[in-house]
Amino acid sequence: MDLKETACFGVAGNFTGHLEQAGEAKEFAQVKTEEASAPKGVFPTYLPKADGACVPEFLNVFPFSSDKIIFPKGEQKVQFEPECAVVFDANWQAGKIATLSARFFAASNDCTIRKEGCKKISMKKNWGANSKGFAANCIAIDSFDSEGILNDYRIASFLLRDGNAFAYGEDSAVSGYSYIWKKLTDWLIAKFNSQKDEFNLENIGSYLNSCGCPKQIMVSIGATRYTDFGEHNFLQDGDGIVIVLYPASKYSAEKIQDMVAKGEEFGSDVSVLKQTVVI
Repeated sequence: MDLKETACFGVAGNFTGHLEQAGEAKEFAQVKTEEASAPKGVFPTYLPKADGACVPEFLNVFPFSSDKIIFPKGEQKVQFEPECAVVFDANWQAGKIATLSARFFAASNDCTIRKEGCKKISMKKNWGANSKGFAANCIAIDSFDSEGILNDYRIASFLLRDGNAFAYGEDSAVSGYSYIWKKLTDWLIAKFNSQKDEFNLENIGSYLNSCGCPKQIMVSIGATRYTDFGEHNFLQDGDGIVIVLYPASKYSAEKIQDMVAKGEEFGSDVSVLKQTVVI
């Protein structure tokens, strides 16, 4: 899989309480959803080979790194967002996505600038090269449902600072997303095909068509809630970021934190993203 050839997106508000912690809930106040627990929308983070005036130029810059985050110039508050990313094969019919088939998953960092006044949420997501994270170790998905491999996985995340490993996001089950499995896939197809350019969201369908209807799409499916430390501590020069997707049947949350604190290596059944913040 070549992520540079893959259209990349994120999901806003797929873990209850995250938007409120991030100070972004009011930005979505006018967005109407099908039900109270539904995510707010899809936003683009990277669009390869986009041809057309409708796609903002900054979205053509590849932002993902597996080892570092370059702090955005002139900004003060940046938080990392621990997520599970899913890579889908997309089947197209007449300029619209007909089906999405989940193929791989990996740990991802939807790193975000915290500031008010951005016209679109995507403007806080991609500020250039090395502004987001994607783990080098992708794991194959057998079936994207409660019977599949991913149902056993949890998301843990840590900030390494001054020799300590601080839990940054709440250790959370992938199955704990508000929308997951078929419900998420159906929702994504609907948003890719019909989301409008309104409020802080964008017309994703027009973007995808400008990219030539890509056959592979990566979606970071939502950030976990922060711990109290994560909610109130922003990134600094030299900080370490660790995001771990691990099978709960093989590891405890305590074991994961201990391995991260000691700098131990994980096996191939774990997708881990380790980045250093550089100013």
